[in-house]
Amino acid sequence: MTEQEIVQELFSLSEDGYQTFQSHLIPTVAPEAILGVRTPALRDLAKRIRKECGSEAFLSRLPHRYFEENQLHAFLLSEIVDFDRCVTEVSRFLPFVDNWATCDQMSPRVFRRDRAALLPHIERWIASPKTYTVRYGIKMLMDHFLDEDFDPRYLDRVASIRSEEYYVNMMIAWYFATALAKRYEEALPYAEEGRLPDFVRHRTMRKALESYRISEERKRCIRERFSESVR
Repeated sequence: MTEQEIVQELFSLSEDGYQTFQSHLIPTVAPEAILGVRTPALRDLAKRIRKECGSEAFLSRLPHRYFEENQLHAFLLSEIVDFDRCVTEVSRFLPFVDNWATCDQMSPRVFRRDRAALLPHIERWIASPKTYTVRYGIKMLMDHFLDEDFDPRYLDRVASIRSEEYYVNMMIAWYFATALAKRYEEALPYAEEGRLPDFVRHRTMRKALESYRISEERKRCIRERFSESVR
């Protein structure tokens, strides 16, 4: 499929009502750049692109014009099976990511196979001046390094991030709320004053209290510790 054919297909799949809904949900993208195509349809189209012509030509074209093209790009990257090629393509794409949805839905399966090799790239992404590159680096730490490959220094690394960007701070809060579900004893001390910015502490507490993975007893402790830290 050519670029023109892909865009024509996206227009044919678009829905006006869904476009309006997404425009409110993704305020960092201009409304005219959002066509309103639902995620299942985008995933199906990504499969067709891979099957019919391969993903190389599409991935080589940056930047894209439409939000849905960026979504297709993220879905195609997530299916690359060679680690080195995948991490190279992700790093090339990240500077063009301009919204939380594309950032968060890019989850290459191959990254699970070599987490040790992924770590230097995560550190480089977190050190970036680009909002969604930083957000993506934090998300990769959350997705891949809160289970068997956990190290307490990763908590320190995320806690050390200071940003004025809303979508970076929301990801830090999501990271610590997930850490409270998976690594409660290690994560709870970050409720102490000064370890996280006030906004991040508030949002971490809210997300943790909404989590189904945290017991009511632990939620009571989280509420007390995090509330005390912002008085």
